[in-house]
Amino acid sequence: MDLAKLRNIGVAAHIDAGKTTTTERVLYYAKRIHRMGDVDDGSATMDWMQQERERGITITSAATIVGWKNYRINIIDTPGHVDFTIEVERALKVLDGAVVVFCAVGGVEPQSETVWRQANRYHIPRIAFVNKMDRAGADFERVVDMMGARFPQTPIPIQIPWGAEQDFAGVIDLVGWRAIRWKDETLGAEFVAEEIPVELAREAQRWREILVNKAGEENDRIVEDFMAGKQTEETVLREALRKLTLKNEIIPVLCGSALKNKGVQPLLDAVIDYLPSPLDVPSIQGHDPADEAKTICRRADPEEPFSALVFKLTHSPHMGPLAFTRVYSGVLERGTTVKTFPGDNRSRATKLLLAHSNHFEEVPRLQAGEIGLIAGLRHVTTGTTLCDQKHPIVYELMRFPEPVIHQSVEPRTTADEAKLGKTLEILQLEDPTFTVRTDPETGQLLISGMGELHLEILVDRLKREFRVPVRTGKPQVSYRETVTRKTEHSFTFSRLIGQKTHYAGVTLKMEHHEGGKDVRIKLTLPIPREFLDAMRQSLTDSFSAGPMLGYPITNVRVTVTDVDYREEDASDIAFKAAASHAFTEAYQNASPALLEPVMDVEVITSDEYMGDVIADLGTRRGKVELVENIQEHKLIKAFVPLAASFGYATTLRSLTQGRASFAMHFSHYAVLPEELRKKLFDYMV
Repeated sequence: MDLAKLRNIGVAAHIDAGKTTTTERVLYYAKRIHRMGDVDDGSATMDWMQQERERGITITSAATIVGWKNYRINIIDTPGHVDFTIEVERALKVLDGAVVVFCAVGGVEPQSETVWRQANRYHIPRIAFVNKMDRAGADFERVVDMMGARFPQTPIPIQIPWGAEQDFAGVIDLVGWRAIRWKDETLGAEFVAEEIPVELAREAQRWREILVNKAGEENDRIVEDFMAGKQTEETVLREALRKLTLKNEIIPVLCGSALKNKGVQPLLDAVIDYLPSPLDVPSIQGHDPADEAKTICRRADPEEPFSALVFKLTHSPHMGPLAFTRVYSGVLERGTTVKTFPGDNRSRATKLLLAHSNHFEEVPRLQAGEIGLIAGLRHVTTGTTLCDQKHPIVYELMRFPEPVIHQSVEPRTTADEAKLGKTLEILQLEDPTFTVRTDPETGQLLISGMGELHLEILVDRLKREFRVPVRTGKPQVSYRETVTRKTEHSFTFSRLIGQKTHYAGVTLKMEHHEGGKDVRIKLTLPIPREFLDAMRQSLTDSFSAGPMLGYPITNVRVTVTDVDYREEDASDIAFKAAASHAFTEAYQNASPALLEPVMDVEVITSDEYMGDVIADLGTRRGKVELVENIQEHKLIKAFVPLAASFGYATTLRSLTQGRASFAMHFSHYAVLPEELRKKLFDYMV
């Protein structure tokens, strides 16, 4: 396979921007499917889960492969709902480029910004597709302006729309300097290139000058042609724009209407023209498992030693766990035994597969640059590194957001207990943002996730997909605990256990720290490594459940400043116990407080309902940050505590007669007011 002709891309956006419809049209025009599916009637190819088809939303990322002009494109269609943001995160971790879809009416919406930040974190080049140009209120220039105001990269339209709303006819190609119109009678499969209409010539020239000025920063010849009044060759312009895109300086912007079958083929051309192949991205860095300070690089080359990253797990009833894997270097043959890290285990790849939604095709090998599935692997989770046994490497682990909501779950009969436990293990492997724990006081089984919809879908899967009948409690907020002032404390542990005295003293400093949890040991005198490890482990474990109400502790830094030990009586047991007691007592002296998750809420409503919406947000302890005009509507931005946001969709629908829309995602933790903390404490105690 020619790696220069391979593209690994993700399609991402805010919910309802049209990602899955766009992907469906891509599959149709690339002849991967022979009939267009539809999200609304539950027939979209990439939304294969029963819950996705019923609700009309994407829940899990799905992969497929298409061919376009002798190029091979691996596509991952990702969810737009914030509750499933981990699906976007882990896809972007292993992809080379992305297509971000924007609604021509909604513009840059909250989840669009989240996706953008995720792509920035992984330095992923991307192109933008302004979809739904046929909808009432569509405004291409406004969307471009929003992108320019909110993103660090410069949006450069390479197309502008030919008309808008019901008059949307096609696009003006600014690079090829032509108008493109699609034939409705062929469902958009055929299109014709025409002269740019006279009434659009001045507007097209204005946008063309912006494009040429930016491209001229990469190639002086473009500037010279412009000064001489010459039209620069299309290939020269395209090459300059490609270089700027790969540097992440610009975002080529296209437009169209996927639902009306307009604009999709040029989008595929843009994927090939502007997004990177595996050869265009830097060599991936890892470290030697025996020495974390030793950096190792791997190039996208079949001749290099094999290395890969597992970015997702799914469970097949016929083949068991399947690991979605990006191969970074070398070749993996079917039946090969590989090393897995963390853990330094060995595992055998019994089957290698390529995916098309929920259908799989078995292949004899996977090579550098490819994305495929591996069956038969043991000891793997999301983020596991796979590598050649003789050339080990460990890639950076993935980071996952912590759950903010939980609810109790129990089997309907004792006979289902074992099956429930096994099923929850499978769901945890598939979704790292889904956690399961047992409440030590009540003995209840608690499941935690990223939002009400997240838990609702998982419970639905328990009942329907895995056939485990369960009862659930009401969703509850997952609070956090922290401290508000600095304190220093010492504790000495001395106890006779068996025939031996175990003795250790620990002095530590505790303070508020915005960077999450942080354990440090700063001693003037050296002590044995096993005692250092015992203290560090004990202090790290202490963060898992705070003394107030048992919620995890965050935003706290603990620094061990001194120890007291007698060589003949010192033990790791003593140091663990002394560190744990010192932590608990220091915590109680440091003015502990409860933190509650606060959501970033954006509501789009008409003028007539704006007052009611703002008043309702006020009753929910909401803080309105901004009210902005969008066409004839109002955009209201506010911060609302998660505890006060339950059932908001129903209330908003009632207040606005179903005419408003909203988006909500986790923003930050804030200190819970004292009167509410007392109420919560009385309720739980």
